[in-house]
Amino acid sequence: MAIALPDTQHDFEATVSTLRAQVDERLGQWLPLAPPQDAIATAMREGTLAPGKRVRPLLLLLTLKDLQQETTASDAGLDLACALEMVHAASLFLDDMPCMDNAELRRGRPTIHRQFGEDVAVLGSVALLSQAFSIAASTAGIDAPTRNQLVRLLSQATGAQGLVRGQFHDLREGQRARPLEAIAHTNRLKTCPLFTAAVESAALLAGASASQMRHLTGFATELGLAFQLLDDLSDGLSPQQIGKDSGKDAGKSTVVALLGPEAARQHVEEHLARAEQHLIDADIGDGHLAQLLEYFCARPH
Repeated sequence: MAIALPDTQHDFEATVSTLRAQVDERLGQWLPLAPPQDAIATAMREGTLAPGKRVRPLLLLLTLKDLQQETTASDAGLDLACALEMVHAASLFLDDMPCMDNAELRRGRPTIHRQFGEDVAVLGSVALLSQAFSIAASTAGIDAPTRNQLVRLLSQATGAQGLVRGQFHDLREGQRARPLEAIAHTNRLKTCPLFTAAVESAALLAGASASQMRHLTGFATELGLAFQLLDDLSDGLSPQQIGKDSGKDAGKSTVVALLGPEAARQHVEEHLARAEQHLIDADIGDGHLAQLLEYFCARPH
């Protein structure tokens, strides 16, 4: 997949590095201080600030760059990016629990329930979700109707028709044989909601047109599906390579298990090609989001 881009890969990597550092700094300001005796606050900081790709915050901030031609991230954009990362971290606290994926390693560190106990993992997750919604509801410099829409987007992404439903499908249906369409539906629910919430939040802040909003949603959905397939393909790598438990997909009905690795990689390319077309149709086909696609293609997940 070749994308003609005006900026060099080095420039883009510098942009990504800067944005990640800004998000991490702002996250540190939003998360509660953690004295040694406060296990919940410590777990919130440990699980959220652990080194990660920050894909969801990057999607929001890079979309804003493309739509508004901003050279620096706005305070509102950074705050909403932090809210997304908190929701993502909260979901990982729960996904890793023994009653769900029973994982022991995340981002190269012991999972939160292994470090602090299952009670703290659950309570820390709830606290992160609460903080995320508080940020979305009170971000300065945004009018009240827009804040309401931002809260709605985050709620839809998190709730019974988003991440919650996707995790339920994965847990209850993933252990039996399923057709490709059913697997893709689970993947769409598991991974895409926060991707679409990121770009749609940026589109709201930037006052994007209905057409741009529609294509950005399509872009995020295709990217999310590619992202999940890349995650499935990485399951055979060592924990040292991927920073989390490997072999967790053994016995599960995934696209890789159903079609094989080569066919799964072809599906990744098809999703990314459709994502690229959505950007072109949104009139931002040569911007930062397009470079993010190239970034995904050039590196293993």
